[in-house]
Amino acid sequence: MAPLGESGLPGDPALRRAGRRLDLRNVRDLLFHLPRRYEDRRAMSTIAELRDLDDGATASVRVVVRSIHVEQTWRRRVQVTKAVLADETGEAEATWFGRRFIEKRVHAGQRLVVSGRLRQRGFVPVFDDPEFSPEDGTDPLHAGRIVPVYRLTAGLTAARIREAIRAALDRAGLMYGEYLPADLRSAEGLEPIGRAIDQVHYPASLEDRDAALRRLAFDELFALQLGMVGRRRQRGRTTSKPVVVDDWRDEAIRNALATELTVKVGRPVTLTVDQVGAMASIRSDLARTEPMLRLLQGDVGSGKTAVAAHALALVAGLGRQGALLAPTDLLARQHAATVGDLLAPLGLGVTLLTGSLSADGRKKALSAIASGQAGVVVGTHALFQESVRFADLGLAVIDEQHRFGVEQRGLLEAKAGGAADAPGTPGDAEPAALRAAPHVLLMTATPIPRTLGQVIYADLDVSDLRVVPTGRLPIRTATRTSLELDRLWRFVAEEAVHDRRTFVVVPLIEAAEDDAAAAAKDEAVRLGMLLGLPVGLVHGRMKPAERDAAMRRFRDGETRILVGTTVIEVGVDVPEATVMVVEGADRFGLAQLHQLRGRVGRGTEQSYCVLVSDVTIEEDPVAWARLRAIETLTDGFELAEKDFELRGEGDVLGLVQSGLPRLRVASLQRMDHRELAKRARLHAEALLDPAGELPGDALAALRHELTAGWLEPIWSGDPASGA
Repeated sequence: MAPLGESGLPGDPALRRAGRRLDLRNVRDLLFHLPRRYEDRRAMSTIAELRDLDDGATASVRVVVRSIHVEQTWRRRVQVTKAVLADETGEAEATWFGRRFIEKRVHAGQRLVVSGRLRQRGFVPVFDDPEFSPEDGTDPLHAGRIVPVYRLTAGLTAARIREAIRAALDRAGLMYGEYLPADLRSAEGLEPIGRAIDQVHYPASLEDRDAALRRLAFDELFALQLGMVGRRRQRGRTTSKPVVVDDWRDEAIRNALATELTVKVGRPVTLTVDQVGAMASIRSDLARTEPMLRLLQGDVGSGKTAVAAHALALVAGLGRQGALLAPTDLLARQHAATVGDLLAPLGLGVTLLTGSLSADGRKKALSAIASGQAGVVVGTHALFQESVRFADLGLAVIDEQHRFGVEQRGLLEAKAGGAADAPGTPGDAEPAALRAAPHVLLMTATPIPRTLGQVIYADLDVSDLRVVPTGRLPIRTATRTSLELDRLWRFVAEEAVHDRRTFVVVPLIEAAEDDAAAAAKDEAVRLGMLLGLPVGLVHGRMKPAERDAAMRRFRDGETRILVGTTVIEVGVDVPEATVMVVEGADRFGLAQLHQLRGRVGRGTEQSYCVLVSDVTIEEDPVAWARLRAIETLTDGFELAEKDFELRGEGDVLGLVQSGLPRLRVASLQRMDHRELAKRARLHAEALLDPAGELPGDALAALRHELTAGWLEPIWSGDPASGA
């Protein structure tokens, strides 16, 4: 569809400039810039009835404009447009601040429908910055109807975007090409897509709105399921070289890991029943020719790294290669050190490949990887680069898997090569589809609710680590008010004297990273002066190298206190860290609070998590309930279910961490949408051919919508997609 700057829509220059900030590039993007919410402005009041409403109430009236003029305030020299409005029951006023153009659009004698927030000035009701539409028989946009409310940005007003979307709908909305098969739409009772697009913006009734939203929700879930089923079938047409390990070798690896963990933590360590079960499942998967695709989920500290090390040892012990992909340089270095220590008794070394390596270090790493000398490779996104060539990649382990999209994971999997070894005959019509692939193990530290897992992980095998390793002390968690901070900081200072470390996390303020960075800096300076101790600082505005250096100084004990934003959430393992202080804890979700708490309790000393908040149950019952939950529950799986119970619309614990693309209409929080997802799954299974493709010309429109339309980010599995 046409770019916004060439669309001829109302206000297209402003749309072109401001639209980029909302990722609006063309007319299709505008059609699918969906309302955040709706305001029902159909009910009409008389001016006499307005006098009985409280300040802050919203109302709509049909009026005639008695007069309109512009005044200038004396204090700030702001121009104010004022209008006197009337109906048969009395008079009201409307004021618009700093919107001089109103005088050109409204004139005396004009009949309007006006909607907005009220305040009472004596006996005169006053609308502040109301919206209005002419009462001339045409379809109103801003008042007297169910009105859409959109996300805005600087330079784009609510009225302007409504007018532009209405014009786009008139031009292309109802004519938007249908892409779902007719029998599928009939079976699910779905609106035609053109009508759904029109009614989702300007519904004639709440029932029409709900029908439109249901159609779009189904389409999102259908695209999601088509992507998952398609990738599953495509993967099923690949092969992997089996990794077959004898019982004695497997037992020797597990014993070596337990021995090394005992040395590392300074207490006897026995692998948990969950770890042993996950290791057995992975070993069984690796022995098959069908490539493994397994998710390992468990809390921070549940032993995922030991399970991953076991899998890497199984592969590297047979002379093949395993790679562990981490999202950050710091985490990659931590994994390289930890996995290296675990595998050293087995005679297996670890090669590190990150963007921060020197030119010589990178050259040596690339050579070792290409020759096969590097049996275990740990790296960051640098592993995706074309210059990285594996001799025989048999296993890819992806940590914090939600940080990587399907396409990125595919780049690593493609480095297995081996197409020449794949089964097939000279007469095979699709030899390219039958290629060798590595086994893949995905890891996440944030479990998701079981009910969501049935939808999200339908194409994965899942192993859960629920049992906490023996000897680990539970972290004591408590909420403290701002009036109790003096005692808290004295405790932090005492911990520092004993070479114990403290994390202090400040909240992200109104989703503004700049504000959060400034708050972190201020708190670091304040605590340094208060406690007389060197205080480290990390935040999202720092360069990765600076952030990593600050974390290393904290790990090495040069600083005993580290202040930061939520970049601390996934970071370096510091066994000496015993205190986590979360300021403004009521602003965090359960997922973040649980992950932040997992930064401490890694060593042998008792650890503490202190949630600083003054919120009361009356002020914010959901935030208050979250704090009570994190105080009383330590199991991430239980917390996932609790978060699922507490939240309304929005990101449920682990939903983003699942790697699931962001859905704009569908919500897996809703039971009816989960049922919709299950039915979408059945349709996807029936529609796709054995190769995971949409067959025939009849599905060309659907294929185009998935690959180049509004459903493309969901179908492709991009976790950063969506609005």
